[in-house]
Amino acid sequence: MTKELSRDRHLVSLPWDDYELLDSGENMKLERLGDIVVARPETQALWQKQRPELWKMAHAIFAFRDKKGVWDIKKSVPESWEISHGPLRFLVRLTGFKHTGVFPEQEPNWSWIQDRVTALEAPKVLNLFGYTGIASLAAAHASASVTHVDASKQSLDWAHENARLSNIPEDRIRWILDDALAFVKREVRRGAVYDGIILDPPAFGRGAKGEVWKIEEDFPILLKSLKELLSDKSGSFFLVNGYAAGYASRSFAQAIEGVFGEINGEHGELHIEESSSRRIIPSGIYVRFVR
Repeated sequence: MTKELSRDRHLVSLPWDDYELLDSGENMKLERLGDIVVARPETQALWQKQRPELWKMAHAIFAFRDKKGVWDIKKSVPESWEISHGPLRFLVRLTGFKHTGVFPEQEPNWSWIQDRVTALEAPKVLNLFGYTGIASLAAAHASASVTHVDASKQSLDWAHENARLSNIPEDRIRWILDDALAFVKREVRRGAVYDGIILDPPAFGRGAKGEVWKIEEDFPILLKSLKELLSDKSGSFFLVNGYAAGYASRSFAQAIEGVFGEINGEHGELHIEESSSRRIIPSGIYVRFVR
């Protein structure tokens, strides 16, 4: 039987103790992160709000004014605060780009990463465009040796803080401030091999030395190098997420199949389910496979 990526398996993130999607609608979403409730723009939320009374709970509301994003603080909000998911602890902050450092739609992938790592013996995992590092924490907590790469020192420092909060041993994660594509090309020349590769490429970005990343040009190049880095051993895994690039999961899947050939895997959308209803917000895409 020919191996191929199965179609359209959507993954749904459900509420957990420190996170819930309280309500959504009218191009906004209302979320609780620990004890803090925030309202943020959400272009997918074309419907009406179901629980308008809940929106009065918001500590902060993100809005665009004069083409700039600002948080309208309604109640006291700390500069940062901790939340957890199982044994993992991480900091939440209100950034100027509406983000909080946590992408809860990734929760099903965190569990998948831990399962994949546990099935391997002393695996090495590469996390590119690692941002605040929750995927790295998931892999490291499951005993992987992780190389975490990001071109932003601020994000790298944030991820390192999260690792300390999660009691990850210092030698478990190697922190690399670098352009993802440049780093991967060097690793290929060095003959490096990884048992797991995770990446969440942006549509556009700049490397640590000003390198320009354009997904439509650089993603195919990156995939070819990653094929050389991924171990051939049974159980090695590959996961790519897409948040802001605007591509369908099938587009990513076919690009990956074109490079890696016949593979067993799946792709689809990442969803977050409201805690008070069965409504979901589509929040990204993913492609993943296991050798």
